[in-house]
Amino acid sequence: MKLGVFTVLYQNLPFEAMLDKLAEMGVEAVEIGTGNYPGNNHCNPEELLGNPDKIKSFRRAIESRGLTISGLSCHGNPLHPNVKAAKEAHDVWRKTVLLAEQLEVPVINGFAGCPGDHPGAKFPNWVTCSWPPEYTEVLEWQWNDVVIPYWKEEAKFAEEHGIHQIAFEMHPGFVVYNPETLLKLREHAGLNIGANFDPSHLVWQGIDPVEAIKKLGRENAIFHFHAKDTYLDQANIKVNGVLDTKHYSQVLDRSWTFRSVGYGHNEKMWKDMISTLRAVGYDYVVSIEHEDMLASTDEGLMKAITLLKGTLFKEQVSEMWWA
Repeated sequence: MKLGVFTVLYQNLPFEAMLDKLAEMGVEAVEIGTGNYPGNNHCNPEELLGNPDKIKSFRRAIESRGLTISGLSCHGNPLHPNVKAAKEAHDVWRKTVLLAEQLEVPVINGFAGCPGDHPGAKFPNWVTCSWPPEYTEVLEWQWNDVVIPYWKEEAKFAEEHGIHQIAFEMHPGFVVYNPETLLKLREHAGLNIGANFDPSHLVWQGIDPVEAIKKLGRENAIFHFHAKDTYLDQANIKVNGVLDTKHYSQVLDRSWTFRSVGYGHNEKMWKDMISTLRAVGYDYVVSIEHEDMLASTDEGLMKAITLLKGTLFKEQVSEMWWA
């Protein structure tokens, strides 16, 4: 496995200065945003597409520092009921596919999106319960009329351009938010639908990330991995449960908070996740995503790098000489 970083945490640094900084920290791979929520400060598809010299220079800047690109990330909502918002997200997605083809990057990370509750809706509607019965009707309409048709078509488009790994983050607020919904979309849209497995969005839902890795790993459905942690405030959970709409800055009052690796769950949990990834055959990048209210970018990232360097397996498995 290789240790990587989602570079949006240094989006204010110039591209090559960002690469220098990460290389000095001992990182081996970079995950780069191409627009939508992650922005495109380091990689604007419109500036690179159809420009072989810029593509060559972009790749050289990364490879000359001993780095690789683990994935291009364009997290957005192409299913948004607002036509303008949906088109903007869709256009970024398609340009990212074309850019990944030219850069020879195998994985595109993103969200599956979320529609509204009917064709004339104004905002997305994430359905979280089956009753009253109209919620079930909304869910069926979303999946059958919007989600499945869209991603079947886009999976085909990606495959036509050599992209066989569309990696969705399972994120509440979007139709794919847990292993079950990911595998549902994979069943209907094809085997190039998989996961950008981010445990931070799963643990606060009550999901055991190790068991989720087993479930998706047996289906060969883990294409990329985000290393991000979540602290669960059991005192607040006991009173208010895990659904929490308070701003992320209200750390003392929230039921859960994103943290640097090791500050939500101990090293043993991270070793269990890495070991299970190896057990299911995942041998790609573990990409750190830093979103910690209580740590500076540099310090929080360095602590994550330090913990994960002692956790990742770098050598091939030896023969089982003892059995």
